[in-house]
Amino acid sequence: MSLQNKNMVCALRLGVIGHIAQAFWEDRLPETIDNIPFVMRPRNGPDQTRCCIYKDRAILRERIIAALGFRLEDQTDDSVPLRQLAEQALEDQTPNWPILTVCDIACHGCMKARYFVSDACQGCVARSCAGSCRFGAISFAQGRSYIDANKCRNCGQCHEHCPYQAIVRLNVPCEAACPVQAIHKGPDGRAEIDFDKCTSCGRCMRACPFGAVMERSEVLEVLLALRSEAHVTALVAPAMVGQFKGGLPRIITALKALGFDEVMEVAAGADVTSRKEAEEFVERMARGDKFMTTSCCPAYVEAVRRHAPNLAPFVSSTRTPMHYTAELSREANPETINVFLGPCVAKRTEGLNDPLVDFVLTFEEVGALLDARGINVENCEEAELGNASGAGRGYAISGGVAAAVRKMVDDREAVRPIFVNGLSLQALRKMQSYIDGACPGNLIEVMTCVGGCVGGAGVLAEADKAARLVDRFAQSSPDSVSRD
Repeated sequence: MSLQNKNMVCALRLGVIGHIAQAFWEDRLPETIDNIPFVMRPRNGPDQTRCCIYKDRAILRERIIAALGFRLEDQTDDSVPLRQLAEQALEDQTPNWPILTVCDIACHGCMKARYFVSDACQGCVARSCAGSCRFGAISFAQGRSYIDANKCRNCGQCHEHCPYQAIVRLNVPCEAACPVQAIHKGPDGRAEIDFDKCTSCGRCMRACPFGAVMERSEVLEVLLALRSEAHVTALVAPAMVGQFKGGLPRIITALKALGFDEVMEVAAGADVTSRKEAEEFVERMARGDKFMTTSCCPAYVEAVRRHAPNLAPFVSSTRTPMHYTAELSREANPETINVFLGPCVAKRTEGLNDPLVDFVLTFEEVGALLDARGINVENCEEAELGNASGAGRGYAISGGVAAAVRKMVDDREAVRPIFVNGLSLQALRKMQSYIDGACPGNLIEVMTCVGGCVGGAGVLAEADKAARLVDRFAQSSPDSVSRD
């Protein structure tokens, strides 16, 4: 189920985290960290991915810096040894925004996104491509069509009208993946992130086939917490069921073997969110609101704040499942350190703004730690589960949040859900049109990632397979949580 063997960039992320963790557990991180690029890319090794082994090692060095929690754009002196940065990170590194960073030497400097006439062009008599172009960008020569890049406006009409599908769209993966157009080419042709637009969803990081967009990890801070005398609680997002073979009871045992003192299902917090959001929905409908949107996706909430502020009054004021689970954790143990384990890179930003959440790890990072520790989830014993409902456990898949809220609303109000399964500027504009125009529903569930949380930027498993496992687990769970 792991993507590690299907995507070399994923394997590099896992490998770096694993090597750092292994060195930390052996109490030799500063002494050996400068050797990690050489260990991962030995001379005459089989896994060279760049033009030369030296560039491979240079980029691994940058990846290690990001894994230590540093921002690559702030590193102006390449002669600083990794040992010095590791010592600094062990002493005083704390998570801060922004959580994404770009490694310029890893960026391929992809060509500008554009439409291109392929060799499939037949030079047909109809010339529908030219007829559909409003800008006079298409001409014919030597029996085929050509696009003048200086005139083309990338409207795509030629692509739509070509009967042979000979005109194709050449995309820049990171730019195409970003739902809010926050990533672009800088003056040197390399990727840059506009953090005034960025919602920290991480989709650009997941899409870049060269691994140039990286996240600043909090794994070292979590390792320090686990080694300390402090009580540490893992807050496990519902999507985790689909990430490791063996099921949630064995995952809980594996996390405790990793060093966590307590493991709590975030599905329990999802039940609180469902209850509160249902109450809010009923109140809003009673006062005449046209619709309400869900609020559990932090990237969506950030997108509203930055790109569609007129939607803000329609976003539920209910807090996220992560917050309510952290609240339950602190009620049980006021001194515990809360570590959220989830599929979402944007949760790091939410965690920075929530005093109840201390650190955030992605499923990729958790998987790397388990591998480095030699913990196989399938071989672990089953632990006892809490009393989260099946509806709360289904939050991880598209449609799950609306279904849970609808169940809590019951017959008090007619719920007519609308689903945004993968956020985009077009989807935001569509929702904005509902403010003054007709709205086909009254509860809009918004998931930034296609498929829901199982499609997040920090997952290990393929979204469709993970969704089936999550749904199966949710369907087999009780729905005993009341509205009270």
